[in-house]
Amino acid sequence: MRAATRWLVWGALVAVLGVLVVWGLDAVFDHDVTVWLGALAGLVAIVPCVLSLRWSSVARAVDPALVATLSVAALLAIVAAVYVAVVLLAGRKPTSDERWFLGLALIVVVVAALVYRSAAPRIDAWARRLVSRDRASSADLTRTFSARMSRAIPLDELALQSAEQLREALDLQAVELWTLHGATLRPWIGDPEIDRQAIDLGDLEPVVVVQAGLSGHGWLSVWMPQMLEGREDAYVRLAPMAHAGELLGVLVIERPVSGTTYSSDDERTLVEIARQLGVVLHNARLDSALEESLQEVQRQADELQASRGRIVAAGDTARRMIERNLHDGAQQHVVALGIQVKLARTMLDKDPAKAAEVLDGLSTAVEDTLQELRDLAHGIYPPLLADRGLPDALQAAARRSALPVTVRTDGLGRFAPEAEATIYFCVLEALQNATKYAGDGATVTVTVEAHDGGLTFVVKDDGAGFDTRDQGMGAGFQNMLDRLGALGGTLRVEAAPNRGTQVTGALPATPLAPAPA
Repeated sequence: MRAATRWLVWGALVAVLGVLVVWGLDAVFDHDVTVWLGALAGLVAIVPCVLSLRWSSVARAVDPALVATLSVAALLAIVAAVYVAVVLLAGRKPTSDERWFLGLALIVVVVAALVYRSAAPRIDAWARRLVSRDRASSADLTRTFSARMSRAIPLDELALQSAEQLREALDLQAVELWTLHGATLRPWIGDPEIDRQAIDLGDLEPVVVVQAGLSGHGWLSVWMPQMLEGREDAYVRLAPMAHAGELLGVLVIERPVSGTTYSSDDERTLVEIARQLGVVLHNARLDSALEESLQEVQRQADELQASRGRIVAAGDTARRMIERNLHDGAQQHVVALGIQVKLARTMLDKDPAKAAEVLDGLSTAVEDTLQELRDLAHGIYPPLLADRGLPDALQAAARRSALPVTVRTDGLGRFAPEAEATIYFCVLEALQNATKYAGDGATVTVTVEAHDGGLTFVVKDDGAGFDTRDQGMGAGFQNMLDRLGALGGTLRVEAAPNRGTQVTGALPATPLAPAPA
């Protein structure tokens, strides 16, 4: 309804202009023309007014029609003012012959003005190319872009400079660079600055955009209509920024419909710049991936250095513990044995019965000393593990645990000693943690399996559990991580309050232990 009203206004304006033009022609040429004939021009407004109620395309055309009519009215007003100025300067009214000449001159001026108005953008572009040479050729633009790439300009600055140069060289209304993130195109850099929302490609595969190449209104209206929103009065072209068939973004340019259409040279320039921008984005992505890889390598190196430091410290602590155990345990037993032997020797002549009793006690002392040495050796490397492997060593460890432990090692063979020791001591560490924190009523299941030449273990309890985000990784878990990390293994801890704890460790392909002789 609003469009129909505007069409009626346009009709009234056309009628007024028609009356004024007919009256002016009558005055200039001194020819009888019925004024009402000019008013008939306003009747044409009835047709678009009615059509606008039915077709939206007619309704949208009212604004350009009003703009054109007002422009013509302004032009006619200027021509009338010039005519009045000429009459005033002459100081008299023109004769009949002069009226015809002056009238034809005014008509020629009007026609010339209208022709120039429609051709002004082309004339302006031609003049700039001829005089200022500010429109670079495709080769010039690509060479300039390549030179900027070689100067290691930051990516955002390079993209902005390219957008500004492209806009100026091709006389564009806007240049926009969009980057692809997953299945979404996001605004990146524009000249002027982009004020648009991200576009979800939906079912449109990125490879389709690459294969389509340079695209215009027809393709965009079918496959990417969001890109045309708010661009109804512009020529739009879209070129993919791709590398090796992979879409990395798009380059969008916009030129007003009042300007010239895109030439083949314009389109070649756009495609080439988009291609080079695709290479730049690809290189930037590689640089980012390389930087992340270097940071990951540095992180791993720092962890390895810290792990080695912890291993050295743990080794020193273990040696001091062995020394202390030898001094406080086995050494004391041996010293006591020596004292008892000397005592028995001195009593042998004086009190043989008492000496025999002391010697009988030596048997028990020797057994205690041997057991102390066995316990000490067991802490260093369990003899049972070396002799019979993981299944028997883990069963023995389960029997010593304060919690009920079920061990599953079905069909497990022998592996390299360092791998078996790593798995054994990690399981022992996990059992000790379960004993401390799982609670009295908890049960534990230990599962050790071989996969693709490697070893995995799972120690799972149904105890109290804990929140890993609050408590983090304690010293016991860090010890396990260091042991596994020394052989390229991994550790994962899963726990939750009142849902128990599961410790999973894995070693990569490990050589088999040699068969016993």
